[in-house]
Amino acid sequence: MTPDSLFPAALHWTILAASLIVSLVALACVIVLLRRRAPVPTFTASTPDAAPILREGEKNGRSPDEAFMQWSPDMLRQILASELPNTELIVVSNREPYVHEHGADGIELKVPASGLVSALEPITRTCAGTWIAHGGGSADRETSDRNDHVMVPPDAPAYTLRRVWLSEEEYKGYYLGFANEGLWPLCHIAFTRPQFRAADWECYQAVNRKFADAVVEEAKTKRPIVLVQDYHFALLPRLIRERLPDAIIITFWHIPWPNSEVFSVCPWREQILDGLLGSSILGFHIQLHCNNFVESVDRFLESRVDREGAAISYGGRTTLVHSYPISIEWPEERVRSETVAQARRRIFKRYDLSPDVKLAVGVERLDYTKGILDRFHALDEFFHQHSDWIGRLVFLQIAAPSRGTLPAYQALYQECLDLVAEINERYGSDGYQPIVLVPEHHDHEELADLFRAADVCVVSSLHDGMNLVAKEFVAARDDEAGVLVLSAFAGASRELLEALIVNPFDATGMGEVFFQALTMPVEEQTMRMRRLREVVRSNNVYRWAGSMLLDAARLRQREQFRDLGGSSAPWAVSRPVEENVIRLRA
Repeated sequence: MTPDSLFPAALHWTILAASLIVSLVALACVIVLLRRRAPVPTFTASTPDAAPILREGEKNGRSPDEAFMQWSPDMLRQILASELPNTELIVVSNREPYVHEHGADGIELKVPASGLVSALEPITRTCAGTWIAHGGGSADRETSDRNDHVMVPPDAPAYTLRRVWLSEEEYKGYYLGFANEGLWPLCHIAFTRPQFRAADWECYQAVNRKFADAVVEEAKTKRPIVLVQDYHFALLPRLIRERLPDAIIITFWHIPWPNSEVFSVCPWREQILDGLLGSSILGFHIQLHCNNFVESVDRFLESRVDREGAAISYGGRTTLVHSYPISIEWPEERVRSETVAQARRRIFKRYDLSPDVKLAVGVERLDYTKGILDRFHALDEFFHQHSDWIGRLVFLQIAAPSRGTLPAYQALYQECLDLVAEINERYGSDGYQPIVLVPEHHDHEELADLFRAADVCVVSSLHDGMNLVAKEFVAARDDEAGVLVLSAFAGASRELLEALIVNPFDATGMGEVFFQALTMPVEEQTMRMRRLREVVRSNNVYRWAGSMLLDAARLRQREQFRDLGGSSAPWAVSRPVEENVIRLRA
C-alpha cells in the first residue's frame, strides 16, 4: 500500500477521533448542567408560553432551598438581633394600619382592607418600630397624643403609629390627583389616560416634604432603616437622604413599573427617578419591573448601570434594584371550629344561594385595573358556550368601594351595574341570578369564610404588581380543594404556577378556563392546591421582609468595612441570603 493510499484512511481515523472527543466533552457539559439546574416546576395546559421557568422567589441569586426556610416572627427577630443589632426601624406609607372613626356607638377602630397593610403590619409589630402614615380617620386626632402618636395594636401595643395631617387641598392634589390620576394609570397601563396637572405635582412635592420632616423628627439615630412604601412617595427617599445621609433607605414599589416608553409620558419623570435613587435598595415584586425601571434610568438620567450586579450608580451613590415578591402572613395552624361545609352553608344562606350551585368568587377593590368587567364578559361567553351551566353557577363579586370621587371610578361602577343587570336578565330566572355584585367592604374573617366556601376564585387583573387575594384564597383552603384562576398579568402568576393562568383580555379563552375549573376532578384540585399552599406557606410575608433586611445588613457591613479602609465594588453582596438564615438557625 502506497503512502498516498494510506492518507485517506489516516484522515478518516483522525476525524473520527476528533468527533468522539467533541461528543464526550458535550456529554460532560450536559451532565454538569443537569446536575446544577433548578427544579422544573409543574406547567399546565393553560400556562402561557411566556410563563417563567423559575418561580420569582428563586431568582436574584437566591437559592430555591431558601423558599423552604421557616420564615417567622422569631426568624425576623433573630435577623435584627444578630445582623442589625440596635437598629431603629421606621415604616412610611400613605395608609395607616389602624383608623379611628366616629360611629353611632362612639369611636370605632377599623383595620383597612389593604394588601400593603396586611403585609407590613405584622413586620412592624415584630420589629417594634415606628409607622408613619396619613391620619385620615374622623377620630384620629382625638386618639393621638400631643406628638401625634398612638400605640398599636390597641389590645397588645407593640409599635408606635405616627400620624401626619394633610389639608383637604393637599390630600386631593397629592393622593387623588398626582398619585391616583397620574402615576396609578401610568404604571398599570390599563388604557385609562393618566392626568398630569401642575397643581397636583406641587401638592405631591409638598406632602413628600412633610413626610420627610416626620421621618427626621421620629429618627432617634443617624442610621435608621427606613422602609418607604409605594408610589405615593417617589420623592421621599431623596428628601430623607439629604437630611439623614447614613440611613439605610429601602423603598418598595407595590405597583408595576412600566417600560421606558410609557414612563416617558410623565412630565416630571427625571425628578421621580432622582427621588427613588435616593434609596439604598429599591424593590419591586418581579424582575420584569426591575428591568423596566433600570431601562428608564438608563434612558433619562446620566448614570452607570450594572445589570449583572442589579445596581445603579448615580450622584455618587449606588442603589440596588432587586425583586422581592410580597406575600401574606400565613394563618396560624389551629383546629378550626367549623368545617368547610359549615362555612359554605353559612355563605350560601347569607346570599340566598341554592345549595346545589357551584360558587365562583372575585374579591377586589372596585378598580379598573382588576379586570372585573372582563371576567363578567368571560362569564357571558361561558354561558353562551355551555348553556347547560345556566342555573348551576353563581359568580359572587365583592367589589369594595374605592376612590369614588374620581370620574374613572364612578364610570366603572356604573358600567359594572349595567353589565351585571344585562347578564342577569339574559341568563337569570325566578330565584336565580348568575352574578351577585356586593359593593361593600368585608373584614378578613368574612373573606376567609367566602374563600373556603368557593369552588373557584377568579383573579383577572389587567395588570397587577402582585395581588394578595390569590394568596389569601390559597391560604384559606386547608381542605386542599378549590381552583384558582389567575391572570398572567398579575405578579402572583410568577409564583403560583399551579393555578389556571388566563389572559383576561381574551373573554372566550377565559370562559373555557372557567369550564376547566368547574369540571376539574377532585384529585387534580388537591394536587394543585397542595403545591400552591406549599409555595405560599414558605414564601410568606416574613421572608419578604427578611430578605430586604438581610440585604440592608449586608449594605451596613459593607459601609463599615469601607469606613475601616477596605475597598469593594459598590454593589458587592457578601453572601447569599440562605447562608445567613442557615447560620441564624444554627
